Amino acid sequence: MVMKVGINNMVCPRCIEAVEGIVEEMHLPAAHVELGSVELEKRLTDEQQKEFGQKLQNRGFELVLDRESELVNMVKAALINYLQYLENSKNPEKLSFFVSRKTHYNYSYLSKIFSEKKGMTIETYLIELKIERVKELLSFHKWTLSEIAWKLKYSSVQYLSNQFKKVTGSTVTEYLKEKKIPRKSFDQI
Repeated sequence: MVMKVGINNMVCPRCIEAVEGIVEEMHLPAAHVELGSVELEKRLTDEQQKEFGQKLQNRGFELVLDRESELVNMVKAALINYLQYLENSKNPEKLSFFVSRKTHYNYSYLSKIFSEKKGMTIETYLIELKIERVKELLSFHKWTLSEIAWKLKYSSVQYLSNQFKKVTGSTVTEYLKEKKIPRKSFDQI
């Protein structure tokens, strides 16, 4: 019997590798590890679950045991995937369709749960992810702000600039000059 276990704070391929390492170390029969979850081929005993949770926690992850937290975790993973999809797609589908397709849940239901658990909307969370990505791209000094706006599917540079100021409290120019606004990893949002 396959058991899917939610894991909070998985945000990148290195996180997947870290969780795979824990699974291997514990000799757990994992069928599949992806952002936000692990599918196990059989149920964990209470002792295994406790040990697994502790090992995850030691690496900065968190075992998700309640259904609503698992749904929030699924949405967060879908949003990280959506951000990558935005950058690589010429004509991306709407956020609501993408999240519903990835999670297999109704978007309005997910939106309600997400807002209740996180204290922000799915769209606000995506904006924060995008701004962190903008900071990362700016740090490379490889793209202009116009190119970054285009890459992340902003309707205009002005819209990106306004969103940047609203989220960070500084303009892009101030950010580039001062470098005082720290970047956040996606799991800190």
